[in-house]
Amino acid sequence: MDFDVSTIRIEPMSLKDLDRVLEIESRSYQAPWSRRAFVSEVTDNSYAYYYVAKKGDTIVGYVGMWIILEEAHITNIAVDPDWRRLGIGRYMLETMFDRAREHGATKMTLEVRVSNITAQNLYRKLGFEERGIRKGYYTDTHEDALIMWKEDLGPQKPRADQVKWMV
Repeated sequence: MDFDVSTIRIEPMSLKDLDRVLEIESRSYQAPWSRRAFVSEVTDNSYAYYYVAKKGDTIVGYVGMWIILEEAHITNIAVDPDWRRLGIGRYMLETMFDRAREHGATKMTLEVRVSNITAQNLYRKLGFEERGIRKGYYTDTHEDALIMWKEDLGPQKPRADQVKWMV
């Protein structure tokens, strides 16, 4: 199936998105986050930035990150199982690189289950490297988490108001 990832829109997550986000969350994780956790992240956490990926009006994925000083931390990411392997996860992460840079971050980190080889492969392709292990990190299975870092988010793209065109 040919799929054009440019047809996906990345938009800030709102409370009205949570029913669909929670559906994707429960289809993606053995120990899904609660509605309360997402509400808190979206409404109360000044370090948090959460986004949904939409195809038309359908939410097909979501991603969240915290930005503290120059570090961005991916807190949660999932693509609906029916929409996986189309490049949406990669597109969401690349968009987060841009958003993180816009907020002054220069590097990014995340944790991933040691058994989630598919996700690890994607992260490596995007420049993340292994930096450590968090023993028993996941409360549902006590599985270890691999800590990965992307040390350089690349040059900041100029904002539209910073670009001057020569005539």
